Amino acid sequence: MTIRHGLLALLERGPMYGYQLRASFEEATGATWPLNIGQVYTTLSRLERDGLVTALPEDTDGKRPYEITPEGRTEIALWFASPISRADRPRDELAIKLALALSTPGVDVGAVVQTQRSATMRTLQELTRLKTRGTEPGALSWRLVLESLVFQAEAELRWLDYCEASVLREPPPPTRRTARAVGTDAGYTHDTSAAESEASA
Repeated sequence: MTIRHGLLALLERGPMYGYQLRASFEEATGATWPLNIGQVYTTLSRLERDGLVTALPEDTDGKRPYEITPEGRTEIALWFASPISRADRPRDELAIKLALALSTPGVDVGAVVQTQRSATMRTLQELTRLKTRGTEPGALSWRLVLESLVFQAEAELRWLDYCEASVLREPPPPTRRTARAVGTDAGYTHDTSAAESEASA
């Protein structure tokens, strides 16, 4: 989810200024994706530039609310109607990290997996604790976000178990440094043998 679409969705409720948008965003997502106010106002400026929102006159407190435009309503309607593809999501840094760990000399892949498993387990425990707050009215939106994070953490733990089992079944291939060392030793042994043969003759 982009901040752009999040703010447009919130402005569908009515005009808001930056701090109201930040508070509403964090309330809707259970503060699982905190925003700083700079992000909010930078995004609002871009939305205004693109004709998706318009700035209204300042109120009596000197705060300037923003209002969604018809073009903005079209944009957010298309977003809600379109699926999110895997290509739209950030790269999985953990998968890349483990792939590189397998081919990097001196890295204990098992230790990398264990460190991540401990961190993911702590995250899962914290998310599970937060779920107990979801009894007040209007809490469904952020409970859905929390459940999504819980499922992701559980899936990550299963995947880490799979990675660890795979590493145990199939040891990593020798590194190029090891291969060069073996080749050098073999060559040294061959040359010595040849010299000994010539000396005996």
